[in-house]
Amino acid sequence: MHRVRLRVIRRFGRSFVPLFAVASWCVAAAIPCAAAQSATPTHAATHAATHAHAAASAHATRAEAPAGPYASLAPLRCADVSLACATSATPAWAPDGSLWVAWTAGGAVSVARSRDGGASFPDPIVLGRYGGYADTGPDARPQIAIDAGGRIAVVFDVFKDDAWNARVLASISEDGGASFSTPRPVTDHPASQRFPVAAWNADGALFVAWIDKRTVADAARRGRKVRGAALAYAWSRDAGRTFSESRLAHPASCECCRLGIALAGPRQPVLLFRAIFDGKVRDHAVIAFDERGTPAPLQRVARDDWATDVCPHHGPALAIAPDGSYHAAWFTQGQRRSGTFYARSRDAGRSFSAPMRIGTAARRVSRPALLAHGARLWLAWKEFDGERTTVHASRSDDGGATWSEARQRAHTGGYSDHPLLIARAGQVHLSWQTRTEGYRLLPLEER
Repeated sequence: MHRVRLRVIRRFGRSFVPLFAVASWCVAAAIPCAAAQSATPTHAATHAATHAHAAASAHATRAEAPAGPYASLAPLRCADVSLACATSATPAWAPDGSLWVAWTAGGAVSVARSRDGGASFPDPIVLGRYGGYADTGPDARPQIAIDAGGRIAVVFDVFKDDAWNARVLASISEDGGASFSTPRPVTDHPASQRFPVAAWNADGALFVAWIDKRTVADAARRGRKVRGAALAYAWSRDAGRTFSESRLAHPASCECCRLGIALAGPRQPVLLFRAIFDGKVRDHAVIAFDERGTPAPLQRVARDDWATDVCPHHGPALAIAPDGSYHAAWFTQGQRRSGTFYARSRDAGRSFSAPMRIGTAARRVSRPALLAHGARLWLAWKEFDGERTTVHASRSDDGGATWSEARQRAHTGGYSDHPLLIARAGQVHLSWQTRTEGYRLLPLEER
């Protein structure tokens, strides 16, 4: 039997054990239990790593870093900044057909381009070195977005103190990746910001959203406690040189789950996130932004009734098809249902279909990914049987009403990242970073 050592960690002024504890922490951290048995790095090692990178980064301003709790569960004891040492890798296609990947490893955030379909990534570019301040949490990853003109935005968060407070930074390339700007804050608001997502719209504006702690900080100053966090956003109309004043899209969200993002039409981003209802229920909801870039009212995806005050570290996936239909996938442990589910909306999120269970419940289904490509939808997810992690995929040709029989597409015996789906020129790919096999880009479909 595999065992995982759990730590009670202090975060935003309160103590918690990561939700999936015992048998399920492996799913939350995206690692098989066997991979979680690595030795815990000492505080001295973390401290030394922080100082080793401090001279290269103006953002590492404290002698101590909040990397300890994550490092104690880290599946890779790897100090290199290369893609081989990354715990996650986020891909994006460029207009010229090259594949870009962004990742965090060795305390640094890096990007690299592949001209051979992901087989190799020569000449990686280090955007910033942050040592123990790099965010390598289970749901954290650098985001990369590329517009039709080849401009590249890499958006990520780094911790700014030892109390788990972070800030969102953006680095932009306006020359197709030949050079990148120094990462700079998306907002000057002092509240903590984590789990950003980014998208370019058809007008060339860059949209960034993140989980924001300003409501919690404001309440604390008034002697009150507020659960969770808020959902915030900002726009840049000049390729990331400046951003609009950050605003709240919704005041109550889970503080530790990544966001889902997709565009409804050429100019309207839509966010899927774990909202907080009635002060304690953490169910998923969508918020769409109108043509002016302002958020519409929140719409609930499903009433799972997950009443909890713990941190799931397990965000959702969102895709929007050319016909405007919304497609959502998420994890819950609610009173009404427990597991990983899919639902669709044909009325811009005002109502959703009954949730459909994804995968085999007994195999710890996690980390769903969705892709709308032409008239087809693709759904991928991970399953873990206690020894081996597998990725399965299914396809829908009728807008999500029915799905093909799931097929296993890849497997690994060690640590693995979330599966991601990307498409180009009629071909759909599974993007997957694993400890044993490294980065893989696997074709799922060809015209």
